[in-house]
Amino acid sequence: MLATGDWLTPTLNGLPFFHKPPLFYWTSGAALALTGHTAFAARAGSLVGAVLGAYALYLFTLRWCGEEKAGRTVPVLLAQPLFFLGAQFANLDTLVAGCITATILCLAHTALCFESNQDYRRSLLLAYLLAALGVLAKGLIGFVLPAMVIFLWLLVRRRWRSLWALISLPGLLLFLLVAAPWFVLMQQRFDGFLHYFFIVQHFQRFASGGFNNVEPFWFYPVALAVCSLPCLFWTKKAFSRSYWRAADGVLPDVRLLMGLTVICIVLFFSLPQSKLIGYIIPAVPALAWLMADLAFEIIQSERARWWWSVSVLASALIGLAVVGALVVKQSYSAKPLSLVLQQQIKPQEPVYMLKEYVYDLPFYARLKQPVKIVEDWQNARQSHRDNWRTELLDAAAFNPVLAKATLLPMESVGISLCQDGGAWLIGRSEMPKDFPFLAQAEQVTASHGQVLWHINAQQAEALGCAKAGSQ
Repeated sequence: MLATGDWLTPTLNGLPFFHKPPLFYWTSGAALALTGHTAFAARAGSLVGAVLGAYALYLFTLRWCGEEKAGRTVPVLLAQPLFFLGAQFANLDTLVAGCITATILCLAHTALCFESNQDYRRSLLLAYLLAALGVLAKGLIGFVLPAMVIFLWLLVRRRWRSLWALISLPGLLLFLLVAAPWFVLMQQRFDGFLHYFFIVQHFQRFASGGFNNVEPFWFYPVALAVCSLPCLFWTKKAFSRSYWRAADGVLPDVRLLMGLTVICIVLFFSLPQSKLIGYIIPAVPALAWLMADLAFEIIQSERARWWWSVSVLASALIGLAVVGALVVKQSYSAKPLSLVLQQQIKPQEPVYMLKEYVYDLPFYARLKQPVKIVEDWQNARQSHRDNWRTELLDAAAFNPVLAKATLLPMESVGISLCQDGGAWLIGRSEMPKDFPFLAQAEQVTASHGQVLWHINAQQAEALGCAKAGSQ
C-alpha cells in the first residue's frame, strides 16, 4: 500500500490478496508511514487490538464492578502468555480479538444501562461502530460472535426487552456506512470478490477440512487451559453453583457474561476441523476476568494473596521467555539474509524465490517491486490446505497479467534470467539439484538453511537463453 499508493487493495507480492479485510493493513501501514520502516510499526495492528481489548475490559469492569476489581483484572490479562504474545505478532488475530471484546462489553454495558434506566444510546452506536471495525478486521466473526454471546446472555437472563433495545436502525446504518464501502468497491474492481471472500474464505473454511492445521474438537479447550497456567489453578470455585448466584448487584450478570463469552468462543472455533491457536485469543480477556475474580473469591490470607501474585508473575515470565527465545534464535526469520540483500541489490535487479515464498524478506529487504516465484505451478494446488502456493494462486485469479510475470514455471526460469540480465535468487541450500545453473552463481550469504545467490549480467548471458530454458 505504501509503495503503490493504493490503500484499498491488500496485496501479496503485488497480487490482490483477499483472505482477510484491510483494517490490519491500514493500521500497520499508517504506522509505517508515520514512524518509518520498523518491525514495531508493522506490529501496530496487533498492538492496537491488544490495547483496545484491555482498555475495554478495564472500563467495563470499573463501571459495573468497581475500581478494585478493574485494577486486579487488567494485570492478569496482560500477563497471559497468549494475549501478550499475540500483541507482539504481526497477525490479524489480536486486532479482531480486541474488536470482538470491545463490542461484547459495549453491548453488555448498553443492556445494563437500559435495564437500570440510564442513557444507553451513545454506547449502542459505539457498539455498532466497533462491530463494523471487527468486520473490517477479519470478516463476519466481527459481529457474529458478539451477537451470539449477547443473545445467549440476555436469553439466559430472560431480558427480552433489553434484546429489543439493542436493535437500532441508526446503529445499523452506521455499521453499513463503516463496513460496507470497502466490500462494494472491491466487488466493483474485481469480479467474483464477494463470492471468494464470503463463500470460499468464510463458509467453506468453516465447514470444510483441510485448511490450515486439522486438530480434534478438544484442541482449543486444552490449548486455552495450558496457556492460562498457572492462574487457572485458582478457578476451582467456578464449578460451584454458589459462585454464579451468590453475589449482590450486577456482579452475577457480569460473571455470566464472562463465562458465556469463553464458552461461546471456544465452542464456535472448535466446530471446524482446521484450527490455529491465535483464533482463540478473543476468549482470553473474559477468562482473565474470571481468573482474577475467582482467585479473590477464595483468597483468605496474606499468604494466599502472595501465591496469587506469584502465579500472575509466572504467567508474565512465560510470555517474556517465549519472546526472548524468539529474539535470540531467529531460525524462523529471513532477516539476516534480507539485510544483506538490501545493502547490495541495485534498483533494477529482480529477485527470484525458488520453490518457496519467504514472507518477511520483501519487508526487511525493503523491496519496491514484486519478486518472481519459481515453482511447479501446474501441480501446486494439490489440496485446499492453506499455504503460500494456495494464497498466491488465489490472488493470481484477480490479476492474471501480473501473475504471469511473477509466478514462473520451473522450466522458464533460465529464459527469464537471461532476459533480466542478472538477478538475486533465494532458496534452500538443496536448490542446485533442481536448478543446475546455481553452481555457476555467486553464493553471497546463507542463513538457517536459506541461501542468497547473485547472477550478474555476464553470467546470465553465458547461460544462453535456449540452454537455460532447457534446464
